[in-house]
Amino acid sequence: MFGKSITLFKLLGFEVRIDASWIIIALLITWSLAQGVFPLYDNTLSPVTYWILGVSGALGLFGSIILHELSHSLVARKFGLPMKGITLFVFGGIAEMDEEPPSPKAEFFMAIAGPLASIAIGFICIGIMNAGINFAWPSPPIMVLNYLGIINIILAIFNLLPAFPLDGGRVLRSILWGWKKNLRWATRVSSLIGSGFGLMLIFLGIFSVFAGGVIGGIWWALIGLFLRNASKMSYQSILVKEALQGEKIERFMKPETATVSPDTTVDHLVEDYAYKYHFTNYPVVNDSGPVSVVNINDVKNIPKEEWDVHTVDELAKPFSTDNTVAFDDNAIKALSVMNKTGNTRLLVVDHGGKLLGAVAMNDLIKFISMKLNLEEDIHQTYGSEKQE
Repeated sequence: MFGKSITLFKLLGFEVRIDASWIIIALLITWSLAQGVFPLYDNTLSPVTYWILGVSGALGLFGSIILHELSHSLVARKFGLPMKGITLFVFGGIAEMDEEPPSPKAEFFMAIAGPLASIAIGFICIGIMNAGINFAWPSPPIMVLNYLGIINIILAIFNLLPAFPLDGGRVLRSILWGWKKNLRWATRVSSLIGSGFGLMLIFLGIFSVFAGGVIGGIWWALIGLFLRNASKMSYQSILVKEALQGEKIERFMKPETATVSPDTTVDHLVEDYAYKYHFTNYPVVNDSGPVSVVNINDVKNIPKEEWDVHTVDELAKPFSTDNTVAFDDNAIKALSVMNKTGNTRLLVVDHGGKLLGAVAMNDLIKFISMKLNLEEDIHQTYGSEKQE
C-alpha cells in the first residue's frame, strides 16, 4: 500500500512513519486552510498570519490522526496483537499489523477506539475554543481550534461508515464474525459493502466534476478508488492467510540452493546467478560453510563498468530476520518478510543459525493458488467454509 516511508519518532513504543504521499496532502491542506478556509472566518488578518494558521491547522490534523491510530494500536497491544507501527499516507493514517485480530471482541474494540478518540479530540477542541471565546482570546487560536474540532468529528463520522476497511467496516466485520463464527465470510461481506461504497464515491466524484466541482470531485473519486481497492485486497489477504495457516516453512523448503563464494566478482554474480536463477539473494559460503548473504539489488550501488573489480564479499551482509526464516516458522511469517523486504527468496536456518535450504515466493504462491482453487470448489459445493 505504501511507498518509501520515513520514521519520524517513537510514541509509547510504536514507530510513527510518514509516507511520501502525506507530504503532498499536508501541503494541500496548508494551502487550502491559508487561502480558503481561515480567510472566511476573519478576513482582516495578514497573509503571513493565514499561512501560520494553515501550518498550525495541518500540524493539528497530523497530531489528531496520530492519536486516532495510536488508540487502535494501544487496544491491539492490550489484546496481544503485535503492531508494526503507524504510517501516515495520502488518505490519512493506518495502524500496521501483520496478523488479523484474535477474536471478534478484539476486532470491535480495536476498530471503535479510533473514532472514539477522534470524537473526544473534536469535543475537547470545541470546549477549549468556547472557553477561549469567553476569555476573549484573539481570533487566530479560535479559528484553529474550531477547525480541528469540526474536522475530527467529521473524520469520526466518516470512519464509522460500515465500509471495510474503514473503522465502521471493521466494526461490521466483528459483528458478522461473532454471529457466524467465520472470519472469511465476515470479511467477504464487509469487503463487498466497502467496495460498493467506494464505487458510489467514484460516481459521486464524476458527478461533482461535471457539476463544476473539479477539485472536490477528483478527491472523492480518489477516495472511492482507494476504498474499493483496499476492500478487495483485505479479502484477498484473508484468503492467503487462511491458505497458509498452520503450514510450516519446512514444507516449502528446498534443501538444494545456489551458493556463491566471497571472492566471486560482481559481474559473475549477475551473469552466473541473477540471470540464471532469478533470485534476489544468495548465501555466501567459504570453506567453513555459509557466512553471509548477498542481495542482488545491492549490485545497483556499483557502476556497471566496475563490476569486474568488485567482489561479493564487499556486498555481503550477515544473516538477519530480513533474509532468513527458521525452518519451523509459519509460512505466513515468511510471506510477510518477503513483502516487507522485497526478497523473493529467504534462506531457511535452524535455531543454531545453520543453513538448511531456501524458500521461494513462487513456491508459496503456487501452493496458495492450488489450495484456494481446490477448497473454493468444496466451499461452493458444500458451503463448509473454514470456521475461525
